Amino acid sequence: MQNDNLKSYLNLHLIVFIWGFTAILGALITITADALVWYRMFFAAVFLALFLVFKKKSFRIPLKSFLKLIFVGLLIALHWIFFFKAIHVSNVSITLSVFSLGAFFASILEPLFYGRKVLWYEVFFGLIIIAGLALIMKVEINYLDGMLYALASIILGVLFTLMNGKLIADHDPSVISFYEFLAGVGFISIYFLFQGKFSLDFFVLTANNWILILVLASVCTAYAFTASVKVMQKLTPYTVMLTTNLEPVYGIVLAYFILGGKEKMSFEFYIGALIIVITVILNGAIKHYQKGKTE
Repeated sequence: MQNDNLKSYLNLHLIVFIWGFTAILGALITITADALVWYRMFFAAVFLALFLVFKKKSFRIPLKSFLKLIFVGLLIALHWIFFFKAIHVSNVSITLSVFSLGAFFASILEPLFYGRKVLWYEVFFGLIIIAGLALIMKVEINYLDGMLYALASIILGVLFTLMNGKLIADHDPSVISFYEFLAGVGFISIYFLFQGKFSLDFFVLTANNWILILVLASVCTAYAFTASVKVMQKLTPYTVMLTTNLEPVYGIVLAYFILGGKEKMSFEFYIGALIIVITVILNGAIKHYQKGKTE
């Protein structure tokens, strides 16, 4: 049993590392953010469909849930478009430092979704996180557009995560993701049709872009999702949450060594990012302690 937990824990770190690498791929793929998300969701839906057929799982889902999934699919599409747009107009380090705010926004929005009261320490930590972000914005003001795109992305990300939390309780996570990705492709396709973007040129990509997109859709999306669900069955939510908070750290370190130049930030940036990450981890530790006292 302990070996299973250790294996799951190592797998979780691999998954979080893969998620951090997603941002690197976004910087390396040389097409627009909306086109990138269309390809990502299209191929991820294909890979998940193959996975569901292989596992002989049913695609059936109630109409009411299906309509919710369509809306969540739109949120996911917009979340990823803003995410990759943030990377394109700033860089990976800026985008992922803002993404550290995710836990704070979740603590603010969770009470609205699940009817619990706001906790004092969440507000306190939220103020510290804002101070860390203010430090980053002060020294990296040239990347303000990227920060705003990343901010919009993480708010949408928290919203669809909270909605998915309720849907996953009643339905197979792989089936949910399949329909959400399909819906996202549908919404972006409608937008492209109105904009006249679906031309022959849209489907003509360099070999490098094709390879990176397929890695993004298969390894970083379809695989990482299904593997994370399996890991969550073995580890506590606290362990999963704390480890997931390392995604910006992995991403920023990877960006520094892989992308170089543009990713080398000021000393104050790294101080601000460190303040945010440490605060998020402390928030998780206190949550775990409080939960232990009530059990």
